Amino acid sequence: MRWMDDYKAKLQSAEQAVASIRSGETVYIHPGCATPEVLVRAMCARARELEGVEVIHLKTLGCADYSLPQYEGHFRATALFVGENVRQAIHECRADYMPIFLHEIEALFESGKKPLDTVLLQTSPPDRNGFLSLGVGIDCTLTAARHARRVIAEVNPQMPRTHGEGFLHVSEVHALVEVNHPLPEMQAKPATGIERRIAENVASLVPDGATLQLGIGAVPDAVLACLSGHRNLGLHTEMFSDGVIALVESGVMNGAAKTLHPGKLVAGFTLGTRRLFDFIDDNPLFEFHPIRYVNDPFVISRNDRMVAINSALQVDLTGQVCSDSIGTRPYSGFGGQ
Repeated sequence: MRWMDDYKAKLQSAEQAVASIRSGETVYIHPGCATPEVLVRAMCARARELEGVEVIHLKTLGCADYSLPQYEGHFRATALFVGENVRQAIHECRADYMPIFLHEIEALFESGKKPLDTVLLQTSPPDRNGFLSLGVGIDCTLTAARHARRVIAEVNPQMPRTHGEGFLHVSEVHALVEVNHPLPEMQAKPATGIERRIAENVASLVPDGATLQLGIGAVPDAVLACLSGHRNLGLHTEMFSDGVIALVESGVMNGAAKTLHPGKLVAGFTLGTRRLFDFIDDNPLFEFHPIRYVNDPFVISRNDRMVAINSALQVDLTGQVCSDSIGTRPYSGFGGQ
């Protein structure tokens, strides 16, 4: 198997792998629970050697030292979706927020409007054919990797192997760094009394056989807990969390009534805990695709009984809804809206 020789030849330490990053370049980071923290920390350790490196990503978890005040001028983050670890830097104008629908992001990389020099990502170990799985998150990362000049991967046995399109061959990666650490996790916050009441109202509007799109936040999570009496629910969503586990285990969510990808629960990435990662590992019920496909309005329209459940941050007196900011301050971003 020639890929094994290729794999061994590309093995490096994290420090060796990120040494290829140069001043003035653009680095994309695999977001969410797939954030490659070892590579990010190694890159940040080189801050004094670098100037003007743009770091672009969606919501990452864990280390985001590139956004710290002492690294201003060395790194500058561009968030396509704002997370807690860069929010303050954006408010202080030390980092940028690019408002954009998730399904439009990949076109930036494909068209060359946002050229990428390096992609830092995290994968499972290769299978017997030399394919690495992007695991908990294809999102925009697969497309980013295929349009970047360099791809550097953390190879982690704790990354689940998921079904769908999220595979890169060893030959498509320029440097491999073996690690073995838990993935970043995102714990759901308990719903308040008001949030539970909202969730009950929303759940009453969901018909049996509906295909769900779920946004991020306490209310969408609480809605899932209120759907235990439903039948034959499906999933076609950019992301999902631990809340789907109980519905799948009870048979409520099975995708049987879906008109597109029947019998499959379709998503772009997950944000959750180790329990969820183990649940989706080699589970053929779940099928992961790039966000440009999952969130494409034409693709969504092929799902009958489609129900989208998203959180709002503000609503004005005319009924306009804001989902990404509070006042003039960016807070999160556009998801499935």
